[in-house]
Amino acid sequence: MERILITSAIPYINGIKHLGNLVGSQLPADLYARYMRGRGNEVMFICATDEHGTPAELAAAKVGQPVAEFCAEMHKVQSEIAEGFRLSFDHFGRSSSPQNHKLTQHFAGKLAENGLIEEVSEKQVYSHADGRFLPDRYIEGTCPNCGYDKARGDQCENCTKQLEPTDLIDPRSAVSGSTDLEVRETKHLYLRQSTLRDKLDEWINSKKDWPILTTSIAKKWLHDGDGLRDRGITRDLHWGVPVKKGDEDWPGMEGKVFYVWFDAPIEYIAATSEWAEANGKPDACWQRWWRTDMGADDVKYVQFMGKDNVPFHTLSFPATIMGSGEPWKLVDYIKSFNYLNYDGGQFSTSQGRGVFMDQALSILPADYWRWWLLSHAPESSDSEFTWENFQASVNKDLADVLGNFVSRVTKFCRSKFGEAVPEGGTNGPDEEKLIAEITIRIRAYETHMGAMEVRKSASELRAIWVAGNEYLQTAAPWAKFKTDPDAAAASIRLSLNLIRIYAVLSAPFIPDASATIMAALKTDDMDWPNDVAAALETLPAGHAFEVPDVLFGKILDEDREKWQVQFAGVRKD
Repeated sequence: MERILITSAIPYINGIKHLGNLVGSQLPADLYARYMRGRGNEVMFICATDEHGTPAELAAAKVGQPVAEFCAEMHKVQSEIAEGFRLSFDHFGRSSSPQNHKLTQHFAGKLAENGLIEEVSEKQVYSHADGRFLPDRYIEGTCPNCGYDKARGDQCENCTKQLEPTDLIDPRSAVSGSTDLEVRETKHLYLRQSTLRDKLDEWINSKKDWPILTTSIAKKWLHDGDGLRDRGITRDLHWGVPVKKGDEDWPGMEGKVFYVWFDAPIEYIAATSEWAEANGKPDACWQRWWRTDMGADDVKYVQFMGKDNVPFHTLSFPATIMGSGEPWKLVDYIKSFNYLNYDGGQFSTSQGRGVFMDQALSILPADYWRWWLLSHAPESSDSEFTWENFQASVNKDLADVLGNFVSRVTKFCRSKFGEAVPEGGTNGPDEEKLIAEITIRIRAYETHMGAMEVRKSASELRAIWVAGNEYLQTAAPWAKFKTDPDAAAASIRLSLNLIRIYAVLSAPFIPDASATIMAALKTDDMDWPNDVAAALETLPAGHAFEVPDVLFGKILDEDREKWQVQFAGVRKD
């Protein structure tokens, strides 16, 4: 039995996420967690909401709520949606938790002790109307390069030119619209991660099995241009983790908070501490996952994320852990994903373009989305969601292949033998051939799942479903029943047991359908089919079952056409 720690990138608090966000981290992490649990391993699957930073403050202001109240409400919403998609987190925490405050301040203190924090004076834009310093992206004005009148202080979206706020013509606050701005000097703390470049480089070079996408992004940040640069870890904001050096005040840093990208990854550790407290467990129970001096040296730690999060998880968070000088667990494997695009364009949270997680669940059950997203996961390149492809995949894979097999076998058995596994007959050449093929395919499925090759795993699972249908066509128990009912009984007995195997194998992808099948078969035996021939005898003759309702209804053309129009434009709540 292995001990496997799994974290998925924590979603930002300022709104409901779209399907591209889901498939880029949480969903494949859940697939892996469910599979590893199913194989008998001890799993700790952690996620949380990322609650600090300017966007959270602005989102709260937009709806007229105090930011703490807004974050608490949105955490509840995101938690309920995660449950709707059957994401099997052991704990879904909050980066605003007391545990994360304490741990973030602890890490900052240790980094300071080790000479890895530097105080830097810099100039920032201050808005008198807003009573606050403004991050570059919250300053708007006219681009000096192309004349676009809504350029941001960090970049013009129109011509893509990199900018400084002072470059803008007629700058104004994106928060209030005020032009009453001035440039003020302010002090911030910087993590001297550049001093750890060689150590980080050596560590990344040791990860020979990491995806190319992960290592190429890390190497680019390490070596391109001036190489890895020091990074600011504080902000002039009201909402966040107050800057402290461990338990002590930090002179000159009064009223400042830690930058959201400093405290957010630390929440992985803090959320595990939250889990222990929520379940009445001592600190040793979470520390055994995170501290190598407390038992975490035998843990395999896997992270899942979209490619935009890779630099922070390959460089900045490891720099924080290494720089602390304490025995914290470093990640063993980072599974990163490209982007899922939407119907000829991009998913866009700001423009409300595409399908958002709550909307998806309002029109179809979770398993439909889980299957399509995972079987089309953007691993080696960006992938694209189209309604035509979604309809075809659901109808063919789920309805015509898996659903059809379950329906044909159970209904035929009920009509000819009753609602119990029939007795009589023995396996013949067709059955032995199926057992051999299924065995090979299950071993391949295990290999792909263990390697986190999501699309290959889905493809192999579908091939296992197909093998059952092909066997049924060849064995033709409906024809045999007329001349050799015992042979037909043997075929159906094997097929009913194969349905149980399908439920076990499919549970990581489509957990609701798996549960429906198991309930219909009146068994809770989720044992993995290590020995396929033996697994095909799990349900003995005489074992009662029910014919389940239709597992997957087909998506009709008129539904597809309606949804294409519905999700083409701006989200309307």
